[in-house]
Order: sequence, then structure tokens, then C-alpha cells
Amino acid sequence: MKPSTLARLTQHPETLARRAPETRHLLLILPAGPDWHDAPEHEAAVAALARRGKPAAEPVKAALTLELPGGCVSAWLRLDMKQSAFDWHAALRQAMKPLFDEQPAVLEIAVYGEADFRERAARAAAYVAWLNGTPMPTWKSGKPPKALKQLVLHGVADLDLKRERALAEGNSLCRELTLLPPNLLTPKTYRERIRALAAEAGWEIEEYDVKRLKKLKAGAFLAVARGSGHEDAAIMRLSYKGKNAKGNATALVGKGICFDTGGHNLKPARYMNNMHDDMNGSAVALGILLAATRLKLPVKLEVWLAIAENHLSPEAYTQNEVVTAMNGTTIEIVHTDAEGRMVLADTLTLAAKAKPAAILSFATLTGSMAVALGERMSGVISNRDDFAARAVAAGQASGERVVAFPMPEDYDEALDSTVADVKQCTLDSEADHILAALFLKRFVGDTPWLHVDLSASRCKGGLGAAATDINGFGVGLGLALLEA
Repeated sequence: MKPSTLARLTQHPETLARRAPETRHLLLILPAGPDWHDAPEHEAAVAALARRGKPAAEPVKAALTLELPGGCVSAWLRLDMKQSAFDWHAALRQAMKPLFDEQPAVLEIAVYGEADFRERAARAAAYVAWLNGTPMPTWKSGKPPKALKQLVLHGVADLDLKRERALAEGNSLCRELTLLPPNLLTPKTYRERIRALAAEAGWEIEEYDVKRLKKLKAGAFLAVARGSGHEDAAIMRLSYKGKNAKGNATALVGKGICFDTGGHNLKPARYMNNMHDDMNGSAVALGILLAATRLKLPVKLEVWLAIAENHLSPEAYTQNEVVTAMNGTTIEIVHTDAEGRMVLADTLTLAAKAKPAAILSFATLTGSMAVALGERMSGVISNRDDFAARAVAAGQASGERVVAFPMPEDYDEALDSTVADVKQCTLDSEADHILAALFLKRFVGDTPWLHVDLSASRCKGGLGAAATDINGFGVGLGLALLEA
């Protein structure tokens, strides 16, 4: 599976003083303010406002969608430099929606205002356009959706948009993988896809299959994997080394549960629906790796993916079992639907053994994080306060907002077990996102570690820059952290 090909880019230094007759889909971006006279054909915008009973001098928050002479569909958007990256991305996504509804081959974007505004607007608009101009997988009958082939920017020239392009490609890869249905993305086929990606991108690859994990006594991972009769689960390691990279690698760890039934503690239908998304953390890690590779970042990355399924079978693990993780920790099983922390336990142990400079883990881990934040932000927890603070700042800069949660030691008392070193979880469901982090902390040692609980991985109607429910949240955040 090759990453998506994004539309080619053309830049013109002049703004669109006169619209070409062949222009069919046009976005105009202006600085905040009531004056529309900077843009061509501003009379159409003024007339549209008058039709709606709004004077032209009144600031307009939402985009105007107008059909101009000659059959051109245009969207007119004002943006404020004081607004956040998330606000800009969301406004651009909404403004472009009526344009992308027509599946254009060419999208023209004209930016107006001062040079710093035009540069920021062009960067944000190019990223949002590439993201939403890339078709996602679909199995509907009929013609497949058309991809955007050309992006034309007016008002900027010689602007290096490699970062925006790489980020869009990484995000699109994450969404493509996550959207695949569970009969098409099994642990076996997922591993095949990852091998193909590694061959295309030049990543080193190593696989810890069931046989190898048994020798390593990875009891936490294998407890979950044994519910599937295929024995196709594995921990995969991908390596990237950028030119002039120094020091130890950064480890990216991703949860890759291709389908989660809940095991013996079977999920009801409402909560089992969309559980093919439960591999999203691994897809985020792959998206970050692809973006870093495309940008040739001067860093070392080790990406660890915990790939398995949580199925119900006579061999599946049960409540009250005691299993031994790779690092020797004994775990009392309390709930078989808390499988994510089990597969991550041994994966984090492997990652920490390699002595990375830091570990970033990504997982759709707990329902309690979604209860705490909803589906518009994700939560982060770290064993270093400064690491959590950097993540919050990176979230603001990337338009992927995160909230930092504490990890107080006294909460750990809830995980005390009378028969093992630790309980897997509790049945109370209170603050489970904190308890899950405290559980995982046992497997990273003293390595600086940041965990991202991806409560915002699916948001109905889209989120930020992405118009799809599955939005690739975490790829922008992770790339920003690597760059910082």
C-alpha cells in the first residue's frame, strides 16, 4: 500500500486580480475586517450579504459561498491572525466543503493582505486542501471519488510547502489505514502492508511474532493474542535514521488492535461498532514516521507497533487470570476489555530496553478519557511535567489540542492486588485514564515518556483540518514534538 499522491502545486506571486475564464473552484482568503474591496468581484460578496440582510461593513464569521459568472463556485473566508491554528483549520475545512463536494480536479486559492498573513494563510490552506483532496477508501458501487490533481495558490511565490505536504501525506496514511474494515485489515494483512510501506520508504524492519514473543515470555501481549486462532499477532519494529542524526532515538509506540470485541467481557453492539478503529494508535505512529521520512528530519526514530486482535474464543484470556509480563511483573486480569494496556505493556518494555531518549505512545486506550474530554480533544499523561507541557504547546501549534492530566501516586493504590504485583484495572471505571497510565508507567522505567490517549481519533463531521470522521489526530502533534 503506497501513501497517497497529493495534488501538484502551482504558485503565482500576484493575487487573483482577474479571474480566468477556466476557473471553476475558487477560495478567497482575506484578513479579518469588514472591507471586501481588496478582492476581485467583491460586488458579488456585497450583494450576497445584502440579500441576507447583513451590511457589508459588518464582520462575517462564516465563509460566504457564491456562484460567480461563468459557473465558478467560490468561497470567501476571513481569518484573524489572533485565532489559533485549530480555528484556522476548522474554518478552512468548512469553507472548502462546498468546493470539494464537487470533487474538483483543480482548486485555486487566492490570499490577500500583508505578507505574514498571506504566508500563514497559504500554508494552512494548502495543508487543508491536500488533506481533503485525497480520497479515502470506499467500497460503494459506482465511480470512485476523484482526487484533487492541481492546487494553484495566488498571492505567494517560492513558498516552501514541503512540511505541509509531508504532514498531509502522513495524516492521509493514518486515516486510510484506520478506515479499512476488519476483514481487510487483520494482523496478517496489516503486517503485509507495513512491510510494503517499509520497502517503499527505506525503513529497517524487525518482527516479533508469536513464536519469538513466547521465547521472550511476553505474557501480557500473548494473553490478548491467544483469543485469535490465527497466531498472526506480532510486535513490529521500524527504524529510521535521518542524515546527521545524533544521540539516542525517539521511540514511537502504537496500539494496533485490528478489532476489539472485548473478549469474554463482550462489548454490547453499540460499543463494539467501529472497533476496527482500535488500531488507530499504530496508524498515528506510522503517519508520523512517514511525515518525518518525507521531510528527511535529522532524527532517529524507532517505531514499535503492537498488532493483534481481542477476540472471544475458548482460548481467550479470562478474568482473574494471573499473567507475567516480559519485565517480570505479574498482572491480575480484572477486565478482558482492558486489552490495550496489556499489549502495550510488553511493547513499551521492548521500546525501553533499546534505551531511547524518549517514548511517545499513542492509543485509543480508555473510554474515560472520552468521557472527560469528548471527541474534540485528546488527553496526554507523562512521567515528566515538562514533557506534558511541551505536548500542550505542540497541540496548540499544530491545531491538535490536548489536555495534560496528572498521574498522582496515591491513585496507584486502586491497582493493588492481593494475588499479583498489580491489577490490570478496576471495575469502578473512575479515572481509568489515569489508572491506565499508572499501569503502563511500570513498563517504561525511568525513560521520559508521554502517553497520548486518542479520545479525538473519531469526531462526527470531522475535526480541525480533516473533514472525515476519522481525522488522523496525533500525526500533527507528534511531528511538532519531534521538530521541537
